[in-house]
Amino acid sequence: MAYNSSLFAAGIEEIRKSWGWFLVSGIVLMVLGAVCIVKAQTATTFSILALGWVLTISGVMWLVNSLQAWTWGGFFVYLLNALIRGVTGYLLIRHPDAGAAGVTMVLAVLFIVGGLFRVGGASAIQFPRWGWTVFAGVVSTVLGISLLIAWPTASSYFIGIAVGTDLIFDGAALLGFAGAIHSLPAAQTRIA
Repeated sequence: MAYNSSLFAAGIEEIRKSWGWFLVSGIVLMVLGAVCIVKAQTATTFSILALGWVLTISGVMWLVNSLQAWTWGGFFVYLLNALIRGVTGYLLIRHPDAGAAGVTMVLAVLFIVGGLFRVGGASAIQFPRWGWTVFAGVVSTVLGISLLIAWPTASSYFIGIAVGTDLIFDGAALLGFAGAIHSLPAAQTRIA
């Protein structure tokens, strides 16, 4: 037990020494998030292109795996997976605006279905403070509906705003973490 606590203390001390890196990383993420929000259309296009390249590369990897499993009965499953990934990736790279429209529609439906599920589940179970979950579900549902209403136009900027918002909140979390670990007292060494 003493070994685990000394190992934990050493880990905390190491993290505490590098609080500046967490601070800088948080600031950089927040700046990148703000750039993504300001240039939402460009960030959306880059996000779809990155997704397309990831799918294309994974499609090639699955194709290589399927050729290595030529004699195995699952060869066609690997091959089908490779084709679906490769073709989807190619289409996203070739037509990023149409890809953004499709991804935005899928996200809108996800927000609606997920929000309704949270509202229904929280209302049925009524766990402690279930009203907050109902509220979050209503917000998610309204966001999904508003995305569908503004769908063709919203698809050109929504993903960039979502990525930017995520980066800002991740950066803020790192800033908070940096402040918390910087304020920790230095580890005391005990003489046994």
